[in-house]
Amino acid sequence: MTRLHRPFSVALALVIATVLAPAQAYTQAYPHATESIGTVREIYDGVLSPDMAVTTFRNIDRLFPSRVIPRSTRPRALRPAVQPLTSVTVSDDGARYSLAQFMELNRVAGLLILQDGQIKLERYRFGNTERTRWMSMSVAKSVTSTLFGAALEDGYILSLADPVVGYVPSLAGSAYEGASVRDVLMMSSGVRWRETYTDPTSDRRRLLEAQIAQRPGGAVEVMRALPRAAAPGTVNTYSTGETQVAGEVLYRALGGPLSNYLHDEIWEPYGMEADATWWLESPGGVEIGGSGFSAVLRDYGRLGQFILEDGVIDGVRVLPEGWVREASTPKVLTGGTPLDYGYLWWTGTSEAERRDGAFSGEGIHGQFLYINPAVNVVIVIWSARPLPSGGAVVDEWAFFSAVSDALRSR
Repeated sequence: MTRLHRPFSVALALVIATVLAPAQAYTQAYPHATESIGTVREIYDGVLSPDMAVTTFRNIDRLFPSRVIPRSTRPRALRPAVQPLTSVTVSDDGARYSLAQFMELNRVAGLLILQDGQIKLERYRFGNTERTRWMSMSVAKSVTSTLFGAALEDGYILSLADPVVGYVPSLAGSAYEGASVRDVLMMSSGVRWRETYTDPTSDRRRLLEAQIAQRPGGAVEVMRALPRAAAPGTVNTYSTGETQVAGEVLYRALGGPLSNYLHDEIWEPYGMEADATWWLESPGGVEIGGSGFSAVLRDYGRLGQFILEDGVIDGVRVLPEGWVREASTPKVLTGGTPLDYGYLWWTGTSEAERRDGAFSGEGIHGQFLYINPAVNVVIVIWSARPLPSGGAVVDEWAFFSAVSDALRSR
């Protein structure tokens, strides 16, 4: 497959630095590096104590080998808004909640609200500070999606219609035969998958065990062994495994690590203030495309702002024109079935959310990166809920709507 693209600008020293074992490059500077943490199985089993959830979620780079995405040499300031948002009332299922109640009931560990690129509200709990890195879980899927946009702009990927096996030959002859890159980004390859976090026999846990084994190629072997359940493009099945395939596609299209590409295309030029980290499927191997990304609160906010600004940095287009809208709006499956999902982004389901074009990256245990283009708002939520799912008392989309409405006229 012929590809026209510009080469990476990553220096050899950076490549060497980013394949270090967990945290070796920065433990002395990180304020939480000596805390006790749980295991990755305990995370997915939902058995961590509330306190251990906090310390584990801010130290996930210690669970697996991780690449470091170095901070920018030119940090971009996030300035406080002249009129901060001091309170908000959330209505959900007939009840009303204050900002403090929302944060307490949902165990919010960090909250950042930006409007017009300025900080309207920034809160930390449970000992977190502006130096704390926090896990994103499946928000990492949306990071991977964004890198696909950059790879299209650069010519590393010619078309989302390209076959998956053209990039990952080891999947030839598997159920991924006939699936396109777009199918994978829509989680509609037709490959059978069971995403049950607490069930050790589920496909999601089998993929986790392959990661725990840290054997090169182990994750792809799990995906290669899966059977077909439907024709490509016809059925949507939420699958973290699908995003591991996406990561493999991107890694091979780029000819190098996703982390390095993220650094060159976004982290450095947009001015991220701190190092981020990303789990690997094996030492020096491929990033986990659907999980394991960790960063400080403001850098998640900057990432959301970059997307809100249509992927343009200082006048330079990083994402193709129209990519953000294409990736973040509801899709239609082959055969005409509507889908409340974009390219690894969740789309709004209410009439107001659809009107605003709001969308969100979402991760288990309560992690969110919400973007509302109509109000120019970005919201980042970190949560420290021990259960992977079902632990929220107040619906986060009700909170997003309340904030957007409160800021709409400002």
